[in-house]
Amino acid sequence: MVAGVPLVDVWRGHMVESQHMGHAVICDATGQIVEAWGDPDLVVYPRSAAKMIQALPLLESGAADLAGLRSEHLALACASHEGAALHTVAVRDWLNDLGLGDDDLRCGPQVPYDEEAHHGLIRAHKMPCQMHNTCSGKHAGFLHLAKHLRAGLEYVDPDHPVQIACKTAFEEVTGEDSPGFGIDGCSAPNYATRLKAMAWAMARFASAGDDLRGRSMQRIWRAMIEHPEHVAGQGRACTGLMRACSEPAAIKTGAEGYYIAILPERGLGIALKITDGATRASECVIASLLVKLGVLDPNHPTAKQFRTPPILNRRGLVTGRIAPNPGLT
Repeated sequence: MVAGVPLVDVWRGHMVESQHMGHAVICDATGQIVEAWGDPDLVVYPRSAAKMIQALPLLESGAADLAGLRSEHLALACASHEGAALHTVAVRDWLNDLGLGDDDLRCGPQVPYDEEAHHGLIRAHKMPCQMHNTCSGKHAGFLHLAKHLRAGLEYVDPDHPVQIACKTAFEEVTGEDSPGFGIDGCSAPNYATRLKAMAWAMARFASAGDDLRGRSMQRIWRAMIEHPEHVAGQGRACTGLMRACSEPAAIKTGAEGYYIAILPERGLGIALKITDGATRASECVIASLLVKLGVLDPNHPTAKQFRTPPILNRRGLVTGRIAPNPGLT
């Protein structure tokens, strides 16, 4: 992987102790690069930042409307949630409506990030289930589409009609053939593409028209903005930043330092990748780009939380800070 350019500085005292390198691109709806840092042609997996595209076949097939799915379902299909009761109950109910259960998921069990849910499992001497998996909403959507297509329930197989539909949507929206896929942490295929292709895809969401795909794109980003707590959860960057922005913005993380943003009022899309995969850096960069574009007030508490967080030692003393590199601002 190309090393990238300095995007985030980690200060201790009066010195930069560490730096996070990376790449970032802002595109408009024509695919033109508005601004870029590093290599916009970098080919990388978008990981969970691609969930909005993976949710398109659920709408475009008619499956969502036939079942009367609500915007909460669409937000969950795009979510990397924290496994709180809000999320697991919604996924359970969705699966129940399909006549399915936890055993039909293929994402694997995961200890919930939500402390209340985690401690509740410990107190009850229970193990986490697949509904606690951060991707269980996406997988409920996959199962829903699989049943609609009468395609069988092994929906994570790359040759399954669900994944073929997802790949087709991914290549159409990014505007280029993917060079290949890797298996994501939740066992589903994740297709690689250039960073600027992903930024363009997000700009296409932001400027979507009134055809079937455009209406589907609009419903997806609107669902994310209407239900930010379903997309991630309390204290999480995606949820907090969507709430903090001064205009509509759909924001989504992906594993290993990936982030996207959809800015409908500006017709812009953002994609970024931190080369070392650090979440603290990707959160700093996405918040900084939102500030740079005037979408987020730098003095908003949530902006400060993710853009310029203090570094505390074990006594709670401030020993440094994380900050965007001057080249980013």
